[in-house]
Amino acid sequence: MKRTMTTLGALTAMATPAIAAGGTETAGTSLITVLIAVFGALIVVGQLIPALVLFGGMVKGLFGHDAPKTL
Repeated sequence: MKRTMTTLGALTAMATPAIAAGGTETAGTSLITVLIAVFGALIVVGQLIPALVLFGGMVKGLFGHDAPKTL
């Protein structure tokens, strides 16, 4: 077990510079990054609209006038 762990540790230490050395990097953000960010923003906005409607109803219920009582 100790020998296996030593071997795996040595292989990991040797491979780390190869993993860290990136190839050619592009400047700026890619199209897929922008599309994912826009999709996430649409989800947030889609959840925000019903939340605001519910919040408005709650405030109206708390601070609105009472209905007139009939006999």
